[in-house]
Amino acid sequence: MKHVDIWTDGACSGNPGIGGWGAILRYKDSEKSIQGAAASTTNNIMEMKAVIEALKLLKEPCEVDLTSDSQYVIKGATQWMQGWKANGWRTKDKKAVKNSGLWQDIEMLNRMHKITWHWIKGHAGHPENEECDRLAREAIADQREALR
Repeated sequence: MKHVDIWTDGACSGNPGIGGWGAILRYKDSEKSIQGAAASTTNNIMEMKAVIEALKLLKEPCEVDLTSDSQYVIKGATQWMQGWKANGWRTKDKKAVKNSGLWQDIEMLNRMHKITWHWIKGHAGHPENEECDRLAREAIADQREALR
C-alpha cells in the first residue's frame, strides 16, 4: 500500500465569510499543493474541505499520515464520528450534526484509506502547516478579487 503524507489547513476572513483552504500531498519525492475557496463559509467547513479534497485526489487506497491544526477535524474524525453515525448523524442531545454531509464524506474517505490523524499547533512555524495556511489565505484573496 502506498504511503502518502498530507497536511491541510482552512481559513476564513470573517466567520462566516470568504473562506479558503490549502493542502499539500507528498508521495516519495513527489509533492502537490492544492487550494480552493468559497464566497460565504466558515473556518470549520474550510478545514474539512481541505481534508476531503486532498483525500479525493488519491486514486487508490493508501496509508495516509494526515496532519491538521484543526481540533474540530481531528476530534471529529477520531472521537466523535462513530457516535454521530450510530445516532443517525445526531449529537448526544439529539440535534443534527453540523456539517453532516462533509462528515459523511470524511467518513467514506476514512474507510477507503488507512488514515493516521495528527494534530499540530497552528501558526507555530511548522513548514507544511505554514504553507497550507498561505495557500488558504491566497485562495481567500483570489476569491475576494473574483467577487469584485
